[in-house]
Amino acid sequence: MSELPFVSVVVPTWNRASILTDCLSSLRVQSYPLDRFEILVVDDGSVDATAEIVRAQDDGRAPRVRYLPLSHGGPNAARNAGIAATGGDPICFVDDDVEAPAGWLEAMVGGALRHAEAGCLGGPVRLRFEAKPPRICEMESWIWEAALDYGPSERMVEQVNSTNLAVRRWAIEAVGPFNASLRIYGDETEWEVRLRRAGIPIAYLPAAWLWHRRTAADLRPATLFRRRFRQGVAYTGYAAVVGEPISVAHTLWPIPFYLAHAVRRRCFGAVLEVARKLGIAWGAVRR
Repeated sequence: MSELPFVSVVVPTWNRASILTDCLSSLRVQSYPLDRFEILVVDDGSVDATAEIVRAQDDGRAPRVRYLPLSHGGPNAARNAGIAATGGDPICFVDDDVEAPAGWLEAMVGGALRHAEAGCLGGPVRLRFEAKPPRICEMESWIWEAALDYGPSERMVEQVNSTNLAVRRWAIEAVGPFNASLRIYGDETEWEVRLRRAGIPIAYLPAAWLWHRRTAADLRPATLFRRRFRQGVAYTGYAAVVGEPISVAHTLWPIPFYLAHAVRRRCFGAVLEVARKLGIAWGAVRR
């Protein structure tokens, strides 16, 4: 057992105490040896009962559950703080609204051992809707951006999601930490762009899957619309960092098509795409 690497699992969180217990409970019953990993919850300035929830989990049994409070700085600031406060390698990141099956961590670490050249690894993200979502037709099915599935084959890919992500410390040393100025869109993507530009591969591990919960509150149309607009605004910051030009006119011209599609197909996904494009235009004008 001592030959297995010691792993750090970092959970950035912000005001999600109501669902954090389920996430932590799933992490504490992994098939990976319990004394070979730690769990660190990085609290990004929560004002709810997050601290109490985490401390209740730290009952002296392995794996240890630690709590790190921060001022609100966004997910990448929380990830960087988690990297600095832990000693494991790889460092696995999950969102606070996931539930990991018992074999998740074992599959992730096994992939890291098989692909020592990979600076970043990730697995499928399967959505679990806890209320009926708005209707989204097949044409707009990509709208659930938090989902990820590249199929059953283990291989190198362009990108994986921060919802289900493992990074190697040598890769962080090679390309630097996460960019704390990116908060909503492109937070992990920009780091992966740097990784690819440095010639460091990203591995996809189909066995290392987990559930990403979508609560009833997450699925409210107004919530989805606001989130997609904010993602559009945030995309302009990501584009500036990676050097992607943005044309406001090119962004806005397809909106009539999406609105017509929304009416004709009763597709809320088209409405969300309009929100994203308006956000991009707004963010570009403000820059």
